[in-house]
Amino acid sequence: MPQISEMELQNLRHMIGAHDTCIKKLETYAQQCQDQTLKQMFQKDASDAKANKQKLMSFLQ
Repeated sequence: MPQISEMELQNLRHMIGAHDTCIKKLETYAQQCQDQTLKQMFQKDASDAKANKQKLMSFLQ
């Protein structure tokens, strides 16, 4: 695997942190939501954000 620069590493860490924040917010919105359609949308978006976070983290290995 090619080496990544310090700038790329910082950017990855920033994006991973941002995804983590999104996941927490979306999960909270889903828990508080009364409308089932919106609840499912928030849950799916949180799941997608988790998958994207994992993909970003794979670049750190």
